[in-house]
Amino acid sequence: MATTPTPTVAKSPVPRPRSVVRDPAFLRLWAGTTASGLATWALPFVLGLAVLHRDLGAAGLGLVLAARTAGFLAAVAVGGVLADRHSRRAVVLWSALAAAAAAPLLAAGLGRSLVLMTFAAALAGAGQGACRPAFQALTAETVEPGRRQQANAAMTMAVRGSTLAGPALTALLAAFLDVRTLLLGIGVLWLIAALAPGKGGVVAEVTEEEPGSKPSGRQGAEPGAQEGVVAEAAAEDSAESAARRSPRAGAGFRTEFLDGIREARRHPWFLAGLAALVAVIALGYSATSVALPLISRDRYGTEWVLAAAMTAYTVGALAGALVIARWRPRSQGWAALAGLGAYGVAPLSLTLPVHPAVVVAAYAVAGIGIELFNVPWFTATQREVAPDKLARVSSLDFLVSYGLAPVGLALIAPAIGHFGVTPVLAACAAACFLVPAVAALVPTARHFARTAPAAARTDRLAD
Repeated sequence: MATTPTPTVAKSPVPRPRSVVRDPAFLRLWAGTTASGLATWALPFVLGLAVLHRDLGAAGLGLVLAARTAGFLAAVAVGGVLADRHSRRAVVLWSALAAAAAAPLLAAGLGRSLVLMTFAAALAGAGQGACRPAFQALTAETVEPGRRQQANAAMTMAVRGSTLAGPALTALLAAFLDVRTLLLGIGVLWLIAALAPGKGGVVAEVTEEEPGSKPSGRQGAEPGAQEGVVAEAAAEDSAESAARRSPRAGAGFRTEFLDGIREARRHPWFLAGLAALVAVIALGYSATSVALPLISRDRYGTEWVLAAAMTAYTVGALAGALVIARWRPRSQGWAALAGLGAYGVAPLSLTLPVHPAVVVAAYAVAGIGIELFNVPWFTATQREVAPDKLARVSSLDFLVSYGLAPVGLALIAPAIGHFGVTPVLAACAAACFLVPAVAALVPTARHFARTAPAAARTDRLAD
């Protein structure tokens, strides 16, 4: 008996998700983050110009920069608690406005009052520190999970681009403007950082207002599993929205900060990655910061090697961010830790009497590797950490990594004086290679996730 075959329904092709750089909400956030990064970078450079113009002494410069670092470290933990307790957008606004207010105070104290400049620098550092974890959490509120890696890569490319082009631009402006005007310009950048970002919550709003829609960042899932992935991701966003809306108990600062530490301890990959990051920054980066100028002068007899190596590092970081914006390795955590460990080639290249081109190439590799780590690291933190504790965990990241960097700088110089440059650089290179390798042995470090790869499948095919 003949039967009429069931007509097959043609599957409509899955549309490609819209690029994050075409999202107005992200572009506003990107503009604010870029302005804050440029302002953060520009302040030490402009104050260095003040030393050249004899408006500020070398000792005064050290005091002012130390005050800024102290303000950053004091405020970054507070900012993380506030950003989880209140609106992340409000924390960005008020912290950036505080940093903006410090700029005219610095200009007023220049050449007149070192006390005023020190206070203003501490205020600028506090504003910078408070807004960093808030920006991280605001990214998770603004960008859908499938596009966060691309978003984080776009932000780091903006920061690296500012570092690369900033010196030439500032030097050009200095030919027409005095130092006080440049300091006021830094205040304008902080105003942009305060006012540019939107209110956040875009991800939650899409989930709540369009329950039947498929957010663009998740449309890249495999056709056979797309509906399940979208439903699960929507449920996760609903939970995130509920967590952000839930009233917080009137716990004190210490209690809430300890809650953030407990949340970090729930993620072994985070603790392992943070330990590896601290080792690379406190040992590898500190050693090269001290040794590279000495070796450039004493071994090669020119400052060109110093300038070329630092430029190659920034260019390499830009290239690394561009690669990781689209690359989704199967073992993302291992790939990221391998990139972090690649920084060891920089101190290793300084231990041997090699051609200067080898040193420059090593710094380019180190720059590529550091962004192959940074972008997945930020993305995994935004994905895995409980939404209502994200800013506190991010603040812990900044507090530990930035806080221990000065300790490394303080110890490396005496160590070089006692043991010599080569043994210290060799030991630091070994630490850069070994500590990330040990961190990779932590079970959850392979994917930077507790239940990967399934937990990370919305990120894999975003592009």
